[in-house]
Amino acid sequence: MSDAASLHRELLTLDSHIDIPWPDGPDPFGETGRCVDLPKMRRGGLSAGCFAAYVPQGRRDREGQDAAYARAIGMLETIRAMGRQVGDITARLASTAGEIEAARRDGVLAIVPAVENGHAMGTDLGRLRRFREMGARYLTITHNGHNDLADSANPRSDLGDTPAEHGGLSPLGREAVAELNRLGMLVDVSHLAKSAMMQAAACSRTPVLATHSCVRALCDHARNLDDEQLDALREVGGLIQITAVAGFLRPQGKAESVGVADYVDHVEYAVRRIGIAHVGLSSDFDGGGGFTGWRDASESPNLTAELWRRGFGRDEIAALWSGNFLRLLRAAEAEAA
Repeated sequence: MSDAASLHRELLTLDSHIDIPWPDGPDPFGETGRCVDLPKMRRGGLSAGCFAAYVPQGRRDREGQDAAYARAIGMLETIRAMGRQVGDITARLASTAGEIEAARRDGVLAIVPAVENGHAMGTDLGRLRRFREMGARYLTITHNGHNDLADSANPRSDLGDTPAEHGGLSPLGREAVAELNRLGMLVDVSHLAKSAMMQAAACSRTPVLATHSCVRALCDHARNLDDEQLDALREVGGLIQITAVAGFLRPQGKAESVGVADYVDHVEYAVRRIGIAHVGLSSDFDGGGGFTGWRDASESPNLTAELWRRGFGRDEIAALWSGNFLRLLRAAEAEAA
């Protein structure tokens, strides 16, 4: 355990999906009731976090689209405001792989913006550029419910969704993937229907990733990826970031009945199936993630300890915590350049 604790302190650790409170919430520079605030990140040796401007699926008329866009911009402004110093804690906005690494070298926390749900852009591809200008590094194409870009893994009957509306990606969705590639933003396939996920993997010029999903072979949930989807990620150089949602880790799983061992079971399965280079770690904290042993950011060393106990080496754990995610960021940056 002491070896694992020492290793954890040495690593650049990155959580690829964290939600923020909206519209109002406590200042993250102080101790809060949230799963993630900056004191908990520091105590847990969590170097960096991708904070998502989450937009729930709503009406797809002009009014609904404009409201979704306004919310996303407001949330990105809130996330960007985390890049400052308060007391003895310093956080820095980091929108490139190099900036994330520099923040770690300088001993400050890295704040990486993202946008969850393509409904935030409505049908206006130009809005993606604004998201990128505000630092966003990925777009989660859908959330729960179909949108104008793609079919969701979780259709919303209350919004009038049929099981499949577009047969995967819509023509606009394919255009959005191309624009994300051009802007250097990653394509997040979490929440996508399998048809849309496979199409996105095939048409994206940069590797796609699922920033917060688990393995369907271990837990048959619509939000998880099956073996064919995992294989597709390997084929395109992509990545699955195993997430801490108890119901994705064990059937009917509850936070109190799921533990770190269950989480690492999903990591191990994905590593055996598609290789260490295509697997990473995420929490979905403050968006439903958390279980016994990893209830908040302060308990992040417990993941490193379990990985170490199961025989993962230093380089492998480093790849899982951030190395693989940074590789994809660099691939997107190279494509944009």
